[in-house]
Amino acid sequence: MPVRSERSLPTRTQRRHSDMSSLTCQISMSLDGFVAGPNQSIDNPIGEGGMRLHQWPFATDSWREQQGSAGGERTADSEVADEVMRGLGAFIMGRKMFGPGDGPWDETWRGWWGEDPPYHAPVFVLTHHQREPLQMQGGTTFTFVTDGIESALEQARAVAGDQDVAIAGGASAVQQYLAAGLLDELYLHIVPIVLGAGERLLEGVGDPTLEPVKVVASPAVTHVNYRVVSERAREQ
Repeated sequence: MPVRSERSLPTRTQRRHSDMSSLTCQISMSLDGFVAGPNQSIDNPIGEGGMRLHQWPFATDSWREQQGSAGGERTADSEVADEVMRGLGAFIMGRKMFGPGDGPWDETWRGWWGEDPPYHAPVFVLTHHQREPLQMQGGTTFTFVTDGIESALEQARAVAGDQDVAIAGGASAVQQYLAAGLLDELYLHIVPIVLGAGERLLEGVGDPTLEPVKVVASPAVTHVNYRVVSERAREQ
């Protein structure tokens, strides 16, 4: 049986009526804190065992519908898969979430997803190397930002309007925004596996205050939605 628990703290929809959109992140993580396995490569971008983190949505009707397919089961995980994609107007991602390497761009590289990426919205890629915007099918345009995380967030909020902005990964991008106090919501999908090595999510982020606002558990994964409490709120 799915287990649910919620607290009376502001939801993402409620916060959207404030003076600016929220910055959110939803990401799958192993029990020992890894969001990717070891030995990442162009052939295995999420590392050895990393795909095990992402098995939980594949059986849901929500994920299949998002991919343009039929079938799948309607479960508690389906509802979470719907929830995390609702009300998003733009995305931010790290360099390696878009492509391999960290040097000057190979202009022939157009992302991991083919010509129709799953975002269908503007995506701002954090990088140290300039590149012209890349327009894809389905409404996705990749804009490459070289002047820091705050600039990327400002640009993303400008195009998102009254919708929210989501960090699409990877771990380094999440860490930077969390350490800077800019992340409003962190939705962890905790998968009951142990990877033992790889890329940890919560390293170098300081001591943020995270208040759980929702927990949904299924046999495949436990979803915990955290509100990230700002420094100003902590001082009140």
